[in-house]
Amino acid sequence: MKLLKSTVAEITLSYYPDINIRDCQKINSSQDAERLFRENWNDAQIGFVEEFKIMLLNRTNRVLGLSSISKGGVSGTVADPKIIFGLALKAVASGLIVAHNHPSGNLKPSQADLVLTNKLKEAGHLLDIALLDHIILTPDSYTSLADEGYLPC
Repeated sequence: MKLLKSTVAEITLSYYPDINIRDCQKINSSQDAERLFRENWNDAQIGFVEEFKIMLLNRTNRVLGLSSISKGGVSGTVADPKIIFGLALKAVASGLIVAHNHPSGNLKPSQADLVLTNKLKEAGHLLDIALLDHIILTPDSYTSLADEGYLPC
């Protein structure tokens, strides 16, 4: 009897940083993170549609990269933890800062924002990838959930 081979997709991981890590920006505060996110946000969209982005950091809080996770409507977007941590693992990140905008201009985190933050913090703890902050951007200001005490150590 001849056994048939199964067809299985091969999975490979690769990460090609195009700059020297010593040249990468270091994040020392929520202000540093907010500024870098804002520099990489579409100004024409920040007050229009909600978007969710992540910043991946190494052990010394140097930025490995930024990635857009999702873009939604005027009142929400989906941030899938599997996608977020898939990217973080691929980059061998040690830390993570997430951000999304509130087109409404409201700086207060919603209950959904807090639930997602706790979910990401717990998942990060299991994977040894610290969730360092969750930033909410509006066209003219921001809130840091870490600075506001929503991310206790």
